[in-house]
Amino acid sequence: MNIRTIDIHAHFFPEAYLKLVAEEGGQYGIGGEWDGVDGPSIAIGNRITPVEIRYYDVSARLASMDDQGVSVHALSLTQPMVYWAPADLARRLSEAFNDACVEAHLSHPDRFVGLATLPMHEPDVALAELARIRDLPGIRGIYMGTRVGDRELSDESFFPIYDAIQDRGFAVFLHPVNVVDPARLRKFYLTNFIGNPTESAIAASHLIFGEVLDRFPDLTFCLPHAGGTFPYLVGRITHGWGVRPECRHLRNAPDTYLRRFYYDTITHAHPALDYLISLVGADRVVLGSDFCFDMSYERPVEFVTQHAGLSEGERSLILSGNATRLLGM
Repeated sequence: MNIRTIDIHAHFFPEAYLKLVAEEGGQYGIGGEWDGVDGPSIAIGNRITPVEIRYYDVSARLASMDDQGVSVHALSLTQPMVYWAPADLARRLSEAFNDACVEAHLSHPDRFVGLATLPMHEPDVALAELARIRDLPGIRGIYMGTRVGDRELSDESFFPIYDAIQDRGFAVFLHPVNVVDPARLRKFYLTNFIGNPTESAIAASHLIFGEVLDRFPDLTFCLPHAGGTFPYLVGRITHGWGVRPECRHLRNAPDTYLRRFYYDTITHAHPALDYLISLVGADRVVLGSDFCFDMSYERPVEFVTQHAGLSEGERSLILSGNATRLLGM
C-alpha cells in the first residue's frame, strides 16, 4: 500500500518549551532540566520523567517515522501542557510550542504539521494566540485537554474560543491532562490504563449534554485512545438521556452525536477497533500512535495493515484519507 500515512497522535516537546519549563516552571510545581546529566526531563511535583530524544530531536523523530512507515506527524504537546502556568508564562509556553511546530513544518513540509496549543484557562490570551497562529504555515488544528483545570469543556467561558476555532475551520484534538480521582489510580499506572480512557468519555459527554456540539455545528472534535470508554458507554448514556430529568434539555439522543467525533486507532486490540468501526464507520477513524510513550504503538501502521478484518478501502481511509480531510491537507 503506497499511500501517505498520517499519525494524528504524535507528541512533541520542542527545545524552547522544555527550556522555558525548566527555567520558570518550578515555582508553579512544574519543572525539570534541559541540560541534565541524563538529558532533558520534566518534573511534575515529585515525579521526574526523562524526555526521550525523539520527543525533541527532529532528526531522531524522522528516523523513527521512517522505520515505522509513517509519512506525517501531526505534532502535539502533552502533559503538563500549559494550563498550570499564569497568563504570561502560559502565553510564552504556547508560543514556544506553536512556533516550533511551524519551524518543523517549514524544514520538512511533507513530514510535519502542527496542532496548536492555546492557554485555554485564560480565554482572552487563548483568543489572542489563536489569532496569531491561525494562518501560520503548517498549523492544521488545535490541541486541547479533556478538561482545563477544574473546568469542563462545556464551560461557557470557552465558547468564544470555540466560535473562533469553528470560524477558522480547525478541528480540535483532545487529550487527557489530569484524570478523574487520581489518588485511586496512582498504583499500577492506572492513571493511564483507566484514567486516560475515562477522561475521553467525560469530555465527550460534557460536549454533548453541555450543548457545545449543538451550538457549534461545524466544530469537529477528535477523541484520543479510540474514544476511550465513550463508545462502550454511549448506549447506557443514551438510555439515561431517555429516563433522567437532568438530561431532558438535550433535544437529540446522545448516540446521534457519535459521528460528530473522530477517533484514533489506539485500542491495542483489533476486536475493540472492529467494534468502534461498526459503531461510527471507518470514515471516522484515524491513525494514531501516542508517539513516543511506552504506551504507544511502535508499529502503528502495521496495526492497521495487518488487521485481516479491514478492507483495502478501510485501511486507506484510516491510514490517510480521513486525516487528510480532518487536517485540511
